[in-house]
Amino acid sequence: MMPPSDSTYFRKGFGLKTAVQDELASDYDGRLVDALRANEYTLTAGDVTVRLAKEFGFCYGVERAVEYAYQTRRKFPDKRIFLVGEIIHNPHVNSKLREMGIEILAPSESGVFDYSVVKPEDVVIMPAFGVTIADFETLRKIGCVMVDTTCGSVLNVWKRVDGYAKDGFTALIHGKYYHEETRATASQVTKFPNGHYIVVRHMDDVRVLCDFIEGKGVTREMVLEKFHHSVSPGFDPEQHLQRVGVANQTTMLARESLAIGEEVGAAMERRYGPAHRAEHFRTFDTICSATQDRQDAVRELLEEPLDVMIVVGGYNSSNTISLAAICAERVTTYHIEDASAIDPESGAIRYRPAGIHHSEKTVSGWLPPAGAVRVGLTAGASTPNNKIGETVARVLATRGVVPELG
Repeated sequence: MMPPSDSTYFRKGFGLKTAVQDELASDYDGRLVDALRANEYTLTAGDVTVRLAKEFGFCYGVERAVEYAYQTRRKFPDKRIFLVGEIIHNPHVNSKLREMGIEILAPSESGVFDYSVVKPEDVVIMPAFGVTIADFETLRKIGCVMVDTTCGSVLNVWKRVDGYAKDGFTALIHGKYYHEETRATASQVTKFPNGHYIVVRHMDDVRVLCDFIEGKGVTREMVLEKFHHSVSPGFDPEQHLQRVGVANQTTMLARESLAIGEEVGAAMERRYGPAHRAEHFRTFDTICSATQDRQDAVRELLEEPLDVMIVVGGYNSSNTISLAAICAERVTTYHIEDASAIDPESGAIRYRPAGIHHSEKTVSGWLPPAGAVRVGLTAGASTPNNKIGETVARVLATRGVVPELG
């Protein structure tokens, strides 16, 4: 794959960071969040105490992607600018980009993008999740300006699966086969003639594969039927599950990714013997540090007495879903997209229960009308501080109190 021209491909911004900082701060900073940080992540108003996890919200990769989008608009004020899908999984951020005149290209149901509207004189931003090899090549051939905001943690996973494919190992990816990042990661193996991948979502998926590897009643046909939507073209379980390298979508639940690696490694060891494990199995922990930090911080917060937990972030945000799953194990948890889900007047909250296929629900009386109450709060890596602050304000307003910010 030939790299694009230096004059059309940009990965390090345009040197306009200072120029866009005030605009970014105006759009996304949150005063209430600053107050929480300054007071050991605690804010008490009346009988309500809000405790914020010590790691939350925008991570470096997200900040970088959003900033580069703002720089791009500033650099090319008169050009048409397109964005390949959502820059991150936050509806407010993507809406703001639309207001700036950036057109978001939506994929088909199968995840394919139509670039027929893009011309050589246009600018195209690639999101933090990255794009597939095929998408990259299509844009390169068009000759448009390409602004690459792919997160460094995602690039690290790409290097791993690239190495697997180069050495003849199938990439077993823990993720969602339809997710932009996983699609982009899986595509990396296609650079090699015999590169293959399989995407697994849960430990139940992995146990099916392990049973096949160990010859425990799972047939080739059963594997192909179960994973028909999440394997590389020409995937043959009998051939391509002999040597496996585990990787993951960077925002998955860390402990599950590690457990999947252990399960597959153990199956390979039982099948081929301990002395040959390394010949058939590789694994690396490619969960990004920001995802891990947020998961660790929320576990620390859950060690404290809490009456309820709120997790703020897009319903399609994998790292937010993972945070909600951790919280739901310990305390009543409400995963909300934004502060508008909380109605102080009626005392209702609109949320999505932790889990994969749950639909949105609305309940009343989620916050007791009187008495001391402790509310825990965290947010996914694509949630800006102002949206976190708005959530805190609505929690307090539900009890009719206003915080003193000094």
